[in-house]
Parts: sequence; C-alpha cells; structure tokens
Amino acid sequence: MTKLFRSERDKKLTGLCGGLARTLNIDATLVRLLVAVTAVFSFGTVALIYIVASLIVPKEPITSFTDDYHSF
Repeated sequence: MTKLFRSERDKKLTGLCGGLARTLNIDATLVRLLVAVTAVFSFGTVALIYIVASLIVPKEPITSFTDDYHSF
C-alpha cells in the first residue's frame, strides 16, 4: 500500500479523491461519486471531513508522479 498524498495530476478540487483512489488502487471517479453521495446524506459531515483532510494530507511529491510517465 502506498502512502496517501493529494494527487497533482488527477485532481478536480484538491486532489484528495485522486490520491485516495491511487492509494486504494481503485478508480478516482468511483471515489469522487462515493464522497459526493455520502456528503449529501451525511448532512455535510463528510464535506467537513474532506476539507480538514485536504488541509492535513500532504501534496504528492514531484518525483512520485513523474515516475509513472517513464514507460512509453
């Protein structure tokens, strides 16, 4: 399992869902959909957790996302 980072290349807002998807090895769209649905049904609790996590989780290091582009 890889370390959790906010993704720099797969992001819509802060990169948190993209980084979480990469860590869990699942599709980022699925994570975003799950977060959006649970945010609605949790009356904003998940949205608050998302904001706090976006402030706490570090950004992906530059070397981390350039390694995947070396294969042609």
